[in-house]
Amino acid sequence: MMNSSVFTALKMPPEAGGIFHDINTYYYFRPNMNQVQIRIAGPADAAVIADLSRKTFYDSFAADNSKENMDHFLNLQFTRESLIAEVTAPGNIFLLAYLDKTLAGYARLQDNSQPAELGHETAIEIVRIYSEQAAIGKGVGKALMETSVSIAREKKKEWIWLGVWEHNQRAIGFYTKWGFRKFGEHIFMVGDDPQTDWWMKKKL
Repeated sequence: MMNSSVFTALKMPPEAGGIFHDINTYYYFRPNMNQVQIRIAGPADAAVIADLSRKTFYDSFAADNSKENMDHFLNLQFTRESLIAEVTAPGNIFLLAYLDKTLAGYARLQDNSQPAELGHETAIEIVRIYSEQAAIGKGVGKALMETSVSIAREKKKEWIWLGVWEHNQRAIGFYTKWGFRKFGEHIFMVGDDPQTDWWMKKKL
């Protein structure tokens, strides 16, 4: 459970734009734009998170992978049951994003492991951060990233880091704009296809 101090409300009028917090939800207001709401998920959200995880992964990568490798990944590596179990596993924080009250994306943070390249410095990982295809470009990814960084700072982390496929240029550009820089690589298997992910980190 997160310390409630991270949700201290900002005293500014909604028409000015800004971020507002209550006990378990972030609200993002920007003039002339849709409202994005980020909520910290709980055990009751596990099935929704699992289904959204599988859908957004498929929508993001099916066009770049064979059907056989996607089926293998979804049916053996990224199963609904394993994803449901992640929600209550120690060290995990899940965020759900709503665009005008419709579920539009999610993020998973993990606080219990990190690459040796980060040494003994404290860090938290953004394991996954996805928007529904229809919500891309509408502030959902930005709100999820802002919330992830806020949580990392509340936890007094020195770094926030993530992995991204080397060919996912849109995502790499997004992370670069947020101040992430490459610090390593690792192999991520999709079926029988060994793909190279970049590790990227941001100093907090």
